[in-house]
Amino acid sequence: MSECTHDCSTCGVDCPSRNAPESLQAPANQYSNIKHVIAVVSGKGGVGKSLVTGLMAAEMRRRGREVAILDADITGPSIPKMFGYTDKAYGDERGILPGMSAGGIKLISVNMLLENDTDPVVWRGSLISGTVKQFWTDVVWGDVDYMFVDMPPGTGDVPLTVFQSLPVDGILIVLSPQELVGMIVEKAVNMAGMMNIPVLGLIENMSWMPCPHCGERLYPFGQGRTLEIASAHSIPLLAQLPIDPALSSGCDKGLAETLGAGLLSGAADALEGMLAGKKA
Repeated sequence: MSECTHDCSTCGVDCPSRNAPESLQAPANQYSNIKHVIAVVSGKGGVGKSLVTGLMAAEMRRRGREVAILDADITGPSIPKMFGYTDKAYGDERGILPGMSAGGIKLISVNMLLENDTDPVVWRGSLISGTVKQFWTDVVWGDVDYMFVDMPPGTGDVPLTVFQSLPVDGILIVLSPQELVGMIVEKAVNMAGMMNIPVLGLIENMSWMPCPHCGERLYPFGQGRTLEIASAHSIPLLAQLPIDPALSSGCDKGLAETLGAGLLSGAADALEGMLAGKKA
């Protein structure tokens, strides 16, 4: 018998690995009951992934859902600041206790474990990935209807860890209208396909701005590219967010829960419809 290459696509042997591949999913903390896990990803930095994570979480919370955010962007954490959360995490005999925003959104982020928010996280990839996994296995999340995972940009160690270790229902891809984004989004779509994770939809940030004189929508980066990408991959375009300085300044002030009411209501409707009846 030839040596196994672990590549089932080129092998005709009917072995146990082909019939029942071993799951790499990690068990959640025993005091956690999480129904849906949605990863928010982007192919590159600076497109507003954390903003979309915060706005989606706030929208779901306004609907009365139990919501949590797992900040998996270990080297660039921003979730606590966006929600005005400054306390440090602590634990008890059950595990690590998540923070709670003013509006009732559960939060965990590496900044809640560091002595100072400005301390750099100079860790190797294995330690970063292990920390993200611990946020799932060691945090006492309690009952959660929707957990949003704020991912670092790209397709490296952390996305691989999240896709393999967490029961991810699907991903939301955040992008901007620039021409270069098409290729980058395709990488994210292809990785999701390789990991058998559904792409739930695209959310375009910095899409348009209102004319200060007439209020008509202006598209400074052009229009239609994201629709082309969505059509090419048969992925719904769930929302187009405006260029609005009030959003960024509000996040800087820790007011994410009070911002953008209604901007992502259509995306939230679509998400609830897609996940209706599916339990974690």
